[in-house]
Amino acid sequence: MQPSEPVLAKHLGQLVHDRRAALGLSQAELAERCGMKQPQISRIEGGGTVPTIPLLRRLADALEAELTIELTPHTDAA
Repeated sequence: MQPSEPVLAKHLGQLVHDRRAALGLSQAELAERCGMKQPQISRIEGGGTVPTIPLLRRLADALEAELTIELTPHTDAA
């Protein structure tokens, strides 16, 4: 069973938060680095919104991280 969209959004938000914290950046500093506003970063980190792929690219660049998107085949349950 695949995770729901809210679960995925929350997971993505946690990844952004953790990387930002590891870099010692505030939400405002991250927002400035990627051309966003601090409330947008807050919503992403809280799982309240899912960014578009171009915005994910900007976030990854600002977080000095690689953006990797994978599609993996389903495994059949026996």
